[in-house]
Amino acid sequence: MLRIEHLTKTFGEKVAVDDLSLHIAPGEIYGFIGHNGAGKTTTLRSAVGIQSFDAGEIYIGGTSIKTDPLACKRQLAYIPDNPDLYEFMSGIKYLNFIADVFGVPSEVREARIADYAGRFELTSDLAQPISAYSHGMKQKLAIISAWLHDPKLILMDEPFVGLDPKAAFLLKGMMRELCDRGGAIFFSTHVLEVAEKLCDKVAIIKQGKLIRSGTMEEVKGDESLEEVFLELEAEE
Repeated sequence: MLRIEHLTKTFGEKVAVDDLSLHIAPGEIYGFIGHNGAGKTTTLRSAVGIQSFDAGEIYIGGTSIKTDPLACKRQLAYIPDNPDLYEFMSGIKYLNFIADVFGVPSEVREARIADYAGRFELTSDLAQPISAYSHGMKQKLAIISAWLHDPKLILMDEPFVGLDPKAAFLLKGMMRELCDRGGAIFFSTHVLEVAEKLCDKVAIIKQGKLIRSGTMEEVKGDESLEEVFLELEAEE
């Protein structure tokens, strides 16, 4: 579903991502772990086509993000760590705007909006301007908008930040539902307990380099993910 091959991205003399290769298959929830500045956000932004990269290739469903970015973007959704929403719009206008962008039919969008807004208890707030939303409400709206066109692949940068426990539980369920339908999830997180329980596979990145990846059992063995991460971080 998502294949990253030898991705390299520099900012001046700083190498943000260094020869990174990963493969996220259909049906997988894949966690991406690393300290601040390790290269996680750069990788995600490159994978969704909003940031250029210096070397390597990225494929979405077999299509190159370089040669056909629109075809790739039709298949995916991206939630950044701090979603910038059009705050002059109401929640419902924003969701309809996103649905228009992806060509979601009226009846389909109405059913999905009703479903997801109901789950997140956001229905009564959709008529309000987004500028009046709390951070958590904006995060919920961003999640709904990402799921609205039923993408094959969803990439998220720290998606659980700002969510209350109930909303976080709902998001985890939605992630598994999408993967059970043959989709894939690739997300970064600092909440290692969530990653350990939720993810099928995990990759750990340090200073732009992939230092460990595989199934959760392969990566952590008999230890906790937190213990493994701290041990790898401490290594010179």
